[in-house]
Amino acid sequence: MKAVVYNRLGGPEVLEYIERPAPVVAPGQVLVRVSVAGVNFMDVGVRQGMAWNEMPFPRGIGVEGAGRVVEVGEGVGGFAPGDRVAWVYAPGSYAGMAAIPADALVHLPDSTDDRTAAAIMMQGLTASHFATDFYPVQPGEVALVHAAAGGVGLLLTQIIKHRGGRVIGRVSSAGKVAAAREAGADEVIVDADGDFAQEVLRLTGGEGVHVVYDGSGPATFQGSLDSLRRCGTFCWYGPVLGGPEHLNIMSLPKSIKLGYGVYRDHIATPALLRQRAAQLFDWVRDGVLKVRIGAEYPLADAAQAHIAIAGRASIGKLLLIPA
Repeated sequence: MKAVVYNRLGGPEVLEYIERPAPVVAPGQVLVRVSVAGVNFMDVGVRQGMAWNEMPFPRGIGVEGAGRVVEVGEGVGGFAPGDRVAWVYAPGSYAGMAAIPADALVHLPDSTDDRTAAAIMMQGLTASHFATDFYPVQPGEVALVHAAAGGVGLLLTQIIKHRGGRVIGRVSSAGKVAAAREAGADEVIVDADGDFAQEVLRLTGGEGVHVVYDGSGPATFQGSLDSLRRCGTFCWYGPVLGGPEHLNIMSLPKSIKLGYGVYRDHIATPALLRQRAAQLFDWVRDGVLKVRIGAEYPLADAAQAHIAIAGRASIGKLLLIPA
């Protein structure tokens, strides 16, 4: 089978498209033929050495996708060869076949195609966590969504609107405004330098927003603080770009609440994973969520997908298609 691996840490040039044996399914695992793999910003961090450093080289990459069951390992129930499935957080998903822990798998309904499933698992579960668990948005509340034309941002905007909230989206360039608007953003701020807080305050009559969802790194941290109203909530996420170097908790203004949102807390058990994923699939079926696929690349071009996502040039979800 074909797979993407890397033998050293570094830039996208370290990704190699190689032939390797199909994995041997172990107890508790399911062997899946991958039809689509999702590209996530965390894949860039993994490639650079922010995680998985205990794994020997060559290392596979990618954690998300959709496909069809080929073989079921010992002790696995509920899955059979031929089943359509999707998954999240199964290292080595940039491949023609992957051995995936059964606990990471969900069944796909007939209403959800493989591309949509691969596009919505990690980013959809992340967005769902942020808007329903981390900070359950209430009707009439105002949220500031950074990277509003990205995969998480587009889904997060739609979920907030579904819950009756108002969204101020921030995008890095004028070319991304239309995508954020189509997802339901009420206002869109174009800003590439972290200079957005005054516009947020103007749009909220000087009050600020109830919640900020910020995965844009240290450059936007202060602006996000300044955009919050009294007792507002700051959801910080995404490890790849890092966080503020030093944080004095006594310097936080206006009695705000600050936390780090991690999607895996939303799906802490297999039952929760399947419940939350089913909700996403229902939302897609019912038109609540529209999944925007920004680009599809052959698996051999994984490096090009990494360049696009790391350069913030993409809109929506990036996918890899094995040959």
